[in-house]
Amino acid sequence: MNDFMKNFSLEGKVAFVTGASYGIGFAIANALSDAGATIVFNDINQDLVNKGVAAYEEKGIKAHGYVCDVTDEAAVQATVAKIREEVGIIDILVNNAGIIKRIPMLEMSAADFRKVIDVDLNAPFIVSKACIPGMIEKGHGKIINICSMMSELGRETVSAYAAAKGGLKMLTRNICSEYGEANIQCNGIGPGYIETPQTAPLRERQADGSRHPFDQFIISKTPAARWGKTEDLQGPAVFLASDASNFVNGHILYVDGGILAYIGKQP
Repeated sequence: MNDFMKNFSLEGKVAFVTGASYGIGFAIANALSDAGATIVFNDINQDLVNKGVAAYEEKGIKAHGYVCDVTDEAAVQATVAKIREEVGIIDILVNNAGIIKRIPMLEMSAADFRKVIDVDLNAPFIVSKACIPGMIEKGHGKIINICSMMSELGRETVSAYAAAKGGLKMLTRNICSEYGEANIQCNGIGPGYIETPQTAPLRERQADGSRHPFDQFIISKTPAARWGKTEDLQGPAVFLASDASNFVNGHILYVDGGILAYIGKQP
């Protein structure tokens, strides 16, 4: 490996990816592992953690899984301390855990709104707060917040999610502002519409062979004319986790096939 490419290596680094038993977090953790990092992840219960560990093993990755509710500050502090003792100080944090509740605003209870904010915004604050002291101690650190196009745009039925992801964008910028001098870079990745098992029903062909209406909508709004794949997020994640991005801070990298740049086709 030449000297320049060594900037992208994560050898010797410990990466904590929250909620990474499957999906986007799992794909990002795989990429960080391929770049040399030791992977640590959490999920909300032991069953999900066991499934995650098994999925990583299938990929040839020895991942360290912990049961932890990322909205519980005491539990997060205890988990980060345990990771430090058993694996090492966390160098890279990916705040990936999140939920969405698609409910029209007038039908949404304040309790449901608060739940989304708690998982999608309060939890990244809690986990970052727990990890930053170790990063300061080591003299470097990388935090990647999984934001969303809803950090920039609104859409029907996602008032809580958009509010949380907009807040996460500003939390990203504020962590940069407070801890950039400590050589901590905090950036975000904003995925576009990504092919996952959860979105599979929206991409199924109709009985007459036509696209699902939502699939048609996404394709028409995306200059790339396709849904993203979880693999599309891997390169950006490795870049933001590596020394190659040491002067990139407070930035949200939208991996959306160009949706945010595009007004859409004329009807």
